Amino acid sequence: MVLILAHGWCRAVQTEAPNSAASPPQTARITYTRTLEGSVPEYIALVVNSDGAGSYEGRRLSDPARPRALKLSQATTQKIFALASGLNDFRHADLDSRKKVANLGLKTLTYESAGEKNAVQFNFTQQKQARDLVDVFEKVAGAEEAVDTLEYAIKYDPLSLPQELLNIQIALNHDDLAEPELMVPSLEQISSNPRFMHLAQVRAQDILKVVNGGK
Repeated sequence: MVLILAHGWCRAVQTEAPNSAASPPQTARITYTRTLEGSVPEYIALVVNSDGAGSYEGRRLSDPARPRALKLSQATTQKIFALASGLNDFRHADLDSRKKVANLGLKTLTYESAGEKNAVQFNFTQQKQARDLVDVFEKVAGAEEAVDTLEYAIKYDPLSLPQELLNIQIALNHDDLAEPELMVPSLEQISSNPRFMHLAQVRAQDILKVVNGGK
C-alpha cells in the first residue's frame, strides 16, 4: 500500500503482496483507527472480522498498545461490511474533502481479505457512506470507552459511579453508543454488589433494562 500525501490529505493506492510472510486473514477484516493528539483517548483502533470477532484499543499515544477482544452483533457487523462494500472496500478510494476544516483526527480505514489489502486516510469527508461508517465505529468505541470508565470507577473511584452511569444514560438517550451489550458485565457487577451506592445500583439496573430491551 502506497499513501500519497498532498496539502494535508492522503489517498490510498491499492497494492497486493501475495508473497508476504504474514498470512492473510481467513475472513474479511476491516480496521478503523483515529489519531488525535490531546483528545481522550488520543488513539483508538477497532478491528472487526466478518464473523463479528475483533478487538478494541483506546489509549494515549505515549502508552503501549493493549488491544482487547470484542464481539459485535451480527447486525452491526453486517452494517459495517455493507457500508465498506458501498465504498468498494476502499479500493483506490479518495475520501478527503480537501476543505479547510479543523483537525478532527487522522482516520484510517483498511479492508483485508485473502491477498487483498486496501486502505484510505482522511481528516474529514463529505462522502455519506464513509461518514456513516466512521459513525458506527465511533459509537462502538464510545461503548468500549464507557466500559473503561466503569471498570476504573469500580476499582478506584466507586463514589463517581452515579455520575458516570448518568453520563451513560444520557449517551444512550442520544444514540451515541453502539453495541451497549459490551457494558453488561460491568453493569451487572455494579447492580448486584451492595458495596456500591444504592443510586449507582439503581442506575446500573435501569441501563441493563434498556440494553436488554426492557426485560
